[in-house]
Amino acid sequence: MADTKKIKTALVSVFHKDGLDELLEKLNAEGVKFLSTGGTQQFIESLGYECQKVENVTTYPSILGGRVKTLHPKVFGGILARRDNEDDREHMQQYDIPEIDLVIVDLYPFEQTVASGASEEDIIEKIDIGGISLIRAGAKNFKDVVIIPSKAEYDYLLNVLNEQGACTTLRQRRELAARAFGVSSHYDTAIKEWFEENM
Repeated sequence: MADTKKIKTALVSVFHKDGLDELLEKLNAEGVKFLSTGGTQQFIESLGYECQKVENVTTYPSILGGRVKTLHPKVFGGILARRDNEDDREHMQQYDIPEIDLVIVDLYPFEQTVASGASEEDIIEKIDIGGISLIRAGAKNFKDVVIIPSKAEYDYLLNVLNEQGACTTLRQRRELAARAFGVSSHYDTAIKEWFEENM
C-alpha cells in the first residue's frame, strides 16, 4: 500500500525509562536504528543496542544545563521533511539531515512535580521544551513519521510491530498524531493553570 511507511530510524527521548525495554527489543529486532541523548542513550546502550548520539548528528553538545539537546535543524529537519517533496529532499542532502521515521517521547513530569510540593525553580525546570516540540513536529508530519507521545502509547506501537513488523499505515500514523496533540494540549493546559494559580 502506498500509504504504508517503514520505520528505519527512531529518535528516542524519554524521562521515564520503564516499559521502554520491550519496545526497544522489538524495534531492534526489526532492524530499526536508534538515535538519542543523555540518559536515554545510555539506557539503550545498557540493553546492548547500538545508539547514535544526537550530539554526533548535530555536532553540538547538550547545553544550558540540558535545556537544549534536540533543538537543532538536523533533528527537526529529519522529522519535518516531507519525503515526497523534492525541495525538502534536496535540503536534506545539502545539509546532511538524516530521515527520522519514529519519535518516542515521554515528557518531563510537570504535574507530578507540582503535586509533590516542589519549589518554583524545580517546577519551571520540568516544563519540557524539546520533548513537546518533538511531539508537535512528529504529529505534524504524520504522513511520514510515527509519533509516540507518551509511555501510554508503547503498547499501541508494540501491537503494530507484532502484527505488521516495522511498518505503519497512514491511518495509524494519523491516529497517533491525534493522540499526540491530545498529550501536548493536556500538558500545556496544566502549565497554564499553574501559572494562573501562582500569579
